[in-house]
Parts: sequence; structure tokens; C-alpha cells
Amino acid sequence: MNPVPRGTPFDISASVVVFWPDRPLLARTLASLAVASDTFGAGKEGTLHLYLIDNGGLPDMGESLEALARAGVGHTSITGHGNVGYGRGHNLAIARPLGRYHLILNPDIDMNPDALAKAVEFMESHPDAGLLTPAIFDDAGEMQFLCRQYPTLIDLFIRGFLPASMRRFFAKRLARYEMRTQINACDTVWDPPIVSGCFMLFRSDVLKKLAGFDARYFLYFEDYDLSLRAHDVARVVYVPAVRVLHHGGGASRKGWAHIRMFVASAFKFFNHFGWKWF
Repeated sequence: MNPVPRGTPFDISASVVVFWPDRPLLARTLASLAVASDTFGAGKEGTLHLYLIDNGGLPDMGESLEALARAGVGHTSITGHGNVGYGRGHNLAIARPLGRYHLILNPDIDMNPDALAKAVEFMESHPDAGLLTPAIFDDAGEMQFLCRQYPTLIDLFIRGFLPASMRRFFAKRLARYEMRTQINACDTVWDPPIVSGCFMLFRSDVLKKLAGFDARYFLYFEDYDLSLRAHDVARVVYVPAVRVLHHGGGASRKGWAHIRMFVASAFKFFNHFGWKWF
């Protein structure tokens, strides 16, 4: 652990929360972060600082952390708190000194080498932008449509739990929910209502003003909640020039425990923001 003194400046800070992670995937994420930081800061010390939050089961990542250090990336490991959930885990980092920008990052994301450079360049050119989301692709190179309209219960059920053979009957409804007519690989889109928590680049003063994630969500919907609240204090923007690869999957493909957490978080979300059935 490399503790960071209060008031230490960096251009970017980042937080990654892990719970018994897939070690090769996490190693790829950290490697892509090292390359992206090096591309952005040319190896300059203090460009980026990583908070690695261990909710349990963090393996030895010494080789990956050494590669980060060679790229000028410092790191702080936050451990000993147990499995407090995804949002609360990130909040442990958000409460600490942050860079001018703070990146919330999943441990299953590979960033393009120029992702950070292009993201910060856009934010510097657009001071009204407080939260940036990238173009997100899957393992097959297909775009993932993770910008969303406000969900209905039917949308969530169709997308999360119906097999692909049945989802095709609801293609028009899903296309509306997933903003498929607006989101593409070329056009910047301002103010998508909801963006994915797998990669969220915030101006840190915006994130501090929002007090991070709502701790009432253990897992799922914490990014929906944070996205909607972000619109109250800044603009949200989808920037396809910033590109990442996402290896994640949906709750229904992770077993009954995840389905229960998904349903519990959905109930909290709709109770707070309003129920929308159809």
C-alpha cells in the first residue's frame, strides 16, 4: 500500500472495486490502465493514482501494480472493510484525495490506449460536461448499448431475463430503451438519461457534490441512481471517440443470488425515482 498524503494533486484518480475477481481479467484491466495513463501523461509521475478497493478475495497483483508504477501510476490498496457492496466500495475512494477527474472503473474493462487522453481532452474542451461515458464494445467487437432511457419494469424484465430468441419480439421497445437510434460509433450524444457504471469519468468536484454513490444499493442500479442525480448538477455526455471493451454479463447469467440483488435494488430505485410499468 502506498498511502497518499492529503492534498496530493494528480490529474486523474481512478477507483476499481473487486470481489473475488477473475485474476486474468483484472490484470488486463490494470495493464490497459497503465498504457492509457502512459499515453495520456507520457510516464510523468503524478498523472494518475489508482485506488484498488478489496471487498474480498483480491489476489496477488504485484506484477500488474509494478507495471502501473513503471507507467507513473501510484496506487493505494483499501482493504479490511469486507464486502460493503459496489457503490460503497467506490465511496471509500471518493472520500479520499481525488484528481481533477475521477474514473469509476470495472475490473473487467480494457481501455483503448488513447481512451484517457481523448476523454480528458473532451472534458477540457467542454467545461459544462461533468460526467463522460465512452463507446463500449463486447468481446466480439459489437457495440454494447449501455446508455439508457428511464426504464420501465417491462424493459428490465425483457432485457435482463428473456432469452435472445424471445427478446427479438420486443426489438422496437428495447431499441427505445437502449437509445439505439441515437447511440452509434460516430456521434457525440449529450444528456443520455442513464449511463453505465463500468466506466464513468467525472469531474471530481461534481462527484464530490453528489457525495458519490447512494450507499443503499449493494449491487445493481447504483449507476442508474448516480446518473440521474448527475443531471442535477452537470451535463452528461456520450463520447464515442473514447472506446473500451467490456467483458461483463447480466444478472440473470450470474445465478439466483444476483437475481435477488437485482430485484432488491430495482425496488429501491423505483421507490426513489418513481415506478414506471409499461
